[in-house]
Amino acid sequence: MFHREGHKIIFGMLTFAVLASIVADSFITNIYYKGAIIITCMVLLVLVLQFFRNPKRHFSLNEDALLCPVDGKVVVIEEVFEKEYFKDKRLQVSVFMSPINVHVTRYPAGGEVIFSKYHPGKFLVAWHPKSSEENERTTVVVKSSSFGEILHRQIAGALAKRIVNYAEEGETVAQASDSGFIKFGSRVDVFLPLGTKIDVTLNQKVTGGITILASK
Repeated sequence: MFHREGHKIIFGMLTFAVLASIVADSFITNIYYKGAIIITCMVLLVLVLQFFRNPKRHFSLNEDALLCPVDGKVVVIEEVFEKEYFKDKRLQVSVFMSPINVHVTRYPAGGEVIFSKYHPGKFLVAWHPKSSEENERTTVVVKSSSFGEILHRQIAGALAKRIVNYAEEGETVAQASDSGFIKFGSRVDVFLPLGTKIDVTLNQKVTGGITILASK
């Protein structure tokens, strides 16, 4: 199964791969050049399919737990001052996604979307200290009955050139449902109330909608 955000790109890449392979087979006589072109096209197609895959998962929804919003590796767990929405100290947990991870962003908790904003910006590498403030990003806040207001922020990386955000203020969303999509590498930050019990550790590999990020 492939994510809807990849349908056009997959079709375009498939068309290009087929046409390039036909042209190479028809007009290039050197078997090594011909083989190199065809193999390169197939590899690129496989990489695109890999990136936009959206595997079916069975989520265990839990109002007393926050789920990791994305697949990847935990790279930050620290107390920070959140400047955009809360304007006070929060616990930040950040998950970095490589190009081979599933890039669907899911809601850590269900509830009402009370804030949703897109920010244009730079494309610094996702682990750069200023990427959360200067890169292209989206900020979404969901009011959960168990945890209060939970903010998650999609941040573009050096390869990410488009962030998709589905959250609309005023709508009610379900835990682990699609919140957005980041194309080609990036990270997601989650900001939690101080005192929240964090259930992940630095450098831990996590699965979006499955791994428990925090609990009461």
